[in-house]
Amino acid sequence: MSKEVAIDDVIDIMVEKLNSGGTVTFTPKGKSMLPMLRDGEDVVVLSKPNGKLHLFDIPLYRRSNGVYVLHRIVNFDADGSYVLCGDNQFALEHGIKDSDIIGVVTAFYRKGKAYSVNSFSYRLYVNFWFYTRFFRHSYRFGANKVSKLFGKGNKK
Repeated sequence: MSKEVAIDDVIDIMVEKLNSGGTVTFTPKGKSMLPMLRDGEDVVVLSKPNGKLHLFDIPLYRRSNGVYVLHRIVNFDADGSYVLCGDNQFALEHGIKDSDIIGVVTAFYRKGKAYSVNSFSYRLYVNFWFYTRFFRHSYRFGANKVSKLFGKGNKK
């Protein structure tokens, strides 16, 4: 049996477990990491980062407003901070520092099957998804414009 709890209620326990060398599993909520992580369905495994994070790592971090987020590193700022973005988003979030990061995804489970972030198939997916980002954004933008132009609300 699993129980749904707010991350704020368990974050101290999660940090303690990660700091002692353990791992933490949880089911993330939200659609920002689709199609990789499905809202309330897939389970992620976090561990404590070992040094600086790398391009395409997925940290769990805390924003300055207190919200916890699980997004992918897509670049680095000149000051060494991270630039993050959800797989299903296009807005970049700059200025995430190591001190904001709680843990990093090392694996995830979908329908009971484990997927390591170090596997070849995962790395292939990540590279495809990242390097087609511009085309997906252009398609989505164009589709929205066409929909508004010829949508139901524009009948005369």
